[in-house]
Amino acid sequence: MNNFSYLNDLMIPGGIIIAQIMAVLMPVLISVAFLVYAERKVLALIQLRRGPNVVGPFGILQSFADALKLLTKENIVPANSNKIVFLLAPIITMVLSLAGWAVIPFAPNWVIADINVGIMYLFAVSSLGVYGIIMAGWASNSQYPFLGALRSAAQMVSYEVSIGFVIITVLLCVGSLNLSKIVEAQETVWFAIPLLPMFVVFFISALAETNRLPFDLPEDESTLVAGFFTEYSSASFVLFFLGEYASMILMSSMTVILFMGGWLPPFDIFPLNAVPGVIWFVIKIIFILFLFIWVRGTFPRYRYDQLMRLGWKIFLPLSLLWVVLTAGFLIVFDMVPNSI
Repeated sequence: MNNFSYLNDLMIPGGIIIAQIMAVLMPVLISVAFLVYAERKVLALIQLRRGPNVVGPFGILQSFADALKLLTKENIVPANSNKIVFLLAPIITMVLSLAGWAVIPFAPNWVIADINVGIMYLFAVSSLGVYGIIMAGWASNSQYPFLGALRSAAQMVSYEVSIGFVIITVLLCVGSLNLSKIVEAQETVWFAIPLLPMFVVFFISALAETNRLPFDLPEDESTLVAGFFTEYSSASFVLFFLGEYASMILMSSMTVILFMGGWLPPFDIFPLNAVPGVIWFVIKIIFILFLFIWVRGTFPRYRYDQLMRLGWKIFLPLSLLWVVLTAGFLIVFDMVPNSI
């Protein structure tokens, strides 16, 4: 009896954790479907056309119809591919795009794991995303996916360096690696204002990190067919697709937390708790996602040499210089956080 009672005690907190995980992941997965729909509608408006308007009211069920179509297709695995790695690649991409949500604070005390090194955890998870793409390109045993994977590795590593220095500038101003503390440090002013150049660098680097236009060189259809997922179909392709859009939402949430005050309202004119913090958080994420889509509909794709030059010759020196200037400013004006 004692053993069973011990197991029951363990199941209660375990059940709560599972419920918390599902409460975060299910809205994220549903948001991916509506993000695809929103992207098609925004691009249609930019290009003066209608976009989805047949399946469901105003075409709102088009993404679900596309998912059903893909999942009912045959999942083809190339005969000469490394089948285990080939099938693992999309799973790894999808899992990593969802793992980062474990430390995202949606509002005060609204977080699955409020760890002290949350920003480092997020940076590590986003950096590991390149492995799924490399595995897919190599395991396909095809030239175009392999070239797409090589491009992706070089591109993501290049811009992760700039993202790292941008994060350091924020940490210098906060003195903590905890994401909730980073948000609370922006009660007076959002970091997007004093650190505006770093906000711009972070946003553009996020475009490159998620392989979005104008930096979608790993899946450049004009030269690489579909890039690293050329050989994928059915459920495997769906996992890559979901992983890319879930990563977009995750990078948008990182941008909101680091530079736009997280769940804090934009101005201190709203009555206390009149609008829940999670609503402000979601509104800001939607704004950043709109910028992702707007950039896609506005700018042409970069050449690969332009992509590398921007990352190594412009963003890297600029972000490094801003780290030095930020540290010097904090020391000269005696504004260094006590926890540093």
